[in-house]
Amino acid sequence: MVLRLIPQTILSLEELQLPEVLKTLANRPKGLVLVTGPTGSGKSTTLAAMVDWINRNKPAHILTIEDPIEFVHTSRKALVRQREVGHHTLRFKAALRAALREDPDVILIGEIRDGETLTTALEAAQTGHLVFGTLHTNSAVRTVERVLGMVPPADQASLRRSLSESLLGVIAQGLIRTTTGGRRAYHDILINTEACRDYIERGELDSVEQIMERSGFDGMQTSNQALLHLVQAGEIEGDAALAVSLKSSELAQALRGRQ
Repeated sequence: MVLRLIPQTILSLEELQLPEVLKTLANRPKGLVLVTGPTGSGKSTTLAAMVDWINRNKPAHILTIEDPIEFVHTSRKALVRQREVGHHTLRFKAALRAALREDPDVILIGEIRDGETLTTALEAAQTGHLVFGTLHTNSAVRTVERVLGMVPPADQASLRRSLSESLLGVIAQGLIRTTTGGRRAYHDILINTEACRDYIERGELDSVEQIMERSGFDGMQTSNQALLHLVQAGEIEGDAALAVSLKSSELAQALRGRQ
């Protein structure tokens, strides 16, 4: 028997010092939001904070499908129902199909593992639900690539169209050690603006990353920009930032330029 400790306290978006755009995404009425990152990156904590914000601020019906349940939400302004795969339901995709019959406003899927679950999640987003899902990808653009790779090549054009229409944003999260010995989240954030939508539909994902670099006013940023900001604020060391950067040579150049 495996015993798991489920946290009783859910930290808020503010307590976690998460970007303001996450609150904006949580306040949207429908669409797909992907929170991604490797195991141990804190994405479940971030998702719990976003769901908690909805729970405290909107009279919504929230349904979570998790494997396992990691945070218990007590209904506040919203009604929250939580299902655990293997206990309340056998599979994610079956639970997601059943969830749509319960008329939820918000659906949290613990992990999008296959094309069928992805397709059902997109259908839910297209029919008026706010859907949250996770993947184990470490950047926003790689997340889109991973999603598109979940279906056969013959179906990818249709999926690109559906994704471009329904995706609200991708938040790829990592954790880094701070100068005070704690840990701090940093984010690679894609917001699906009209310009991004066109590039996603055409599959021109390199152009999406270029938009992220220059669209801070829309809440976007690359992970290198987030790391650079933390270095400049004195919260992390430059060497630590370089060690986790996906494009360390670019970050090294930016760090030299700021000295």
